[in-house]
Amino acid sequence: MSERVAVVTGASSGIGAEICRLLARDGWRCVLLARREDALRAVAEPLGAEWEICDVGSRADVDRVAAAVTARHPRLSLLVNNAGIPGRHDFLHADPERIAEVARVNYLGGVWCLRAFLPALEAAAPSDVVNVVSVAGTLAFPPSGPYSASKHAQLAFSRATAAQLRRRGIRVHALLPGFVETPGFPQRGKLPPLLSLTVIDAEQVARKAVSLIGKDRPEAYIPVWYRPLAALQGLAPNLVARALARGNYRPAA
Repeated sequence: MSERVAVVTGASSGIGAEICRLLARDGWRCVLLARREDALRAVAEPLGAEWEICDVGSRADVDRVAAAVTARHPRLSLLVNNAGIPGRHDFLHADPERIAEVARVNYLGGVWCLRAFLPALEAAAPSDVVNVVSVAGTLAFPPSGPYSASKHAQLAFSRATAAQLRRRGIRVHALLPGFVETPGFPQRGKLPPLLSLTVIDAEQVARKAVSLIGKDRPEAYIPVWYRPLAALQGLAPNLVARALARGNYRPAA
């Protein structure tokens, strides 16, 4: 009954894998979810962790996996909604199926996972949910419009459920990193030189995510100086819109 169990999505690489390593080091029993079996095994086995193949963009898949996991672990102390896919195309030129997939994985995946694991989170309350969002969830940038939209939705989901679940003993946190270098989201070499200087590593984000556990902190930015930049579009939307309209946006190669 005292064992702390965590479910981490998108755990086969990058931020998710680093979160699992930190949790396991601290004595947590981790259950890793992702779509690639070989990569999952490579991360899970050295940690003595469990793993399940799961496409969080499929509600049926999430429900199936959640039923199997909660049968083994009816009390879940932590859910990390980290699974995500990139979307470096705009709304006008991106493949329609890609736009839909970005929304399914980045936004709806967290919704389906929270609903499916909610009884186990309540059974272990006080418990935590960490949603790995993005600064893109606060600023709509045209060349990655579908990705920004999915992260805006994910942030709204996190804020709404944080308020809804507080009295039920479940703390919901939104973690908003800036540019992070991961296998799924390569940044260095793709960004302009000045922006490349702001890129951080997955381990830094993982440490921040783990630091939120047990704390009453609904939102956190990393690096912290993104917070005022993120607030700019909300405080001065017309000014930001005019500034963005000056860009010469071309379809991504």
